[in-house]
Amino acid sequence: MFRKILVPVDPGETEFAVHAIETAVGLARQSGGEVRLVAVTPVVGGYVTEFLPPDFEDQLEAQTRDKLAALIQASGQPASHASVTTRIGSVYHEVVDEAAEWKADLIVISSHRPSMATYLIGSNAAKIVRHAPCSVMVVRD
Repeated sequence: MFRKILVPVDPGETEFAVHAIETAVGLARQSGGEVRLVAVTPVVGGYVTEFLPPDFEDQLEAQTRDKLAALIQASGQPASHASVTTRIGSVYHEVVDEAAEWKADLIVISSHRPSMATYLIGSNAAKIVRHAPCSVMVVRD
């Protein structure tokens, strides 16, 4: 059914993605599909960069990739059908772009900060649902 499943992960709160990853892995197993975890880190700009080590962004990307790799390994998804990637920018833009570029069939996203203002899902999840180039499944953590 779903051959390419993308799961956005907040690198600062990886525990909130566990249920979404489990859901994605379960769906991928049914069809022999792939699961890709994506984490988006914000652009660090302006005068803040003056106070950071020169290789700060490289260190942050490496740490984020390590977190994602540990999550996908713990999920039991076969390595041949699993991948991780990182992007820099705003969360919903980068997730939507990654889904389009990777040609995802489904995005499984966790929502953990619901409010009535965002119709019971978080604001990034709501934007991804509205703009995604594929189906989106929102799971509550």
